[in-house]
Amino acid sequence: MSHHTMSARTNSDPEPPRRRMSGVGRVLVFVYGVLALAATGRSVFQIIDRFHEAPVAFTLSALSAVVYIVATIALVAPGRVWYRVAWITIGFEFAGVLVIGTLSLFAPAVLGLHDIDPFGRDATVWSVYGMGYLFIPLVLPVLGMLWLSRHRPDDGRAVADRAGAGS
Repeated sequence: MSHHTMSARTNSDPEPPRRRMSGVGRVLVFVYGVLALAATGRSVFQIIDRFHEAPVAFTLSALSAVVYIVATIALVAPGRVWYRVAWITIGFEFAGVLVIGTLSLFAPAVLGLHDIDPFGRDATVWSVYGMGYLFIPLVLPVLGMLWLSRHRPDDGRAVADRAGAGS
């Protein structure tokens, strides 16, 4: 809010929309940003250096990087559309961690993995539920969905209701 807008506000004006980027939300976005960088770096290196060894796994690493990048942007960007995008990407991320984590444990060959080593040469970000990343890929979407459920963007009706309640 600019200083011009602030000085023009009176006590009867509706409150400005709540922002998701405050307090714990900043930490959440920071961690998503770090994972976006880590997943991007890992996938780019894997694809350039040895794509032929595990093309499915390395493509999944690239997909996870895109998901983390979009989720980070969606958590920062204001508005209902970005809020929905955040839900979609974080939900997809959680499903991906569960599916890839389970496949990497019980059927690693399906992913083109040679073993279930989460620190291995051909592991993905989501292998063994993100064990190679201290299980952050498993916990982060749960925290992200909890955060989103508590920080819905206000719509025009909610602002009008608050303004009407003050009169």
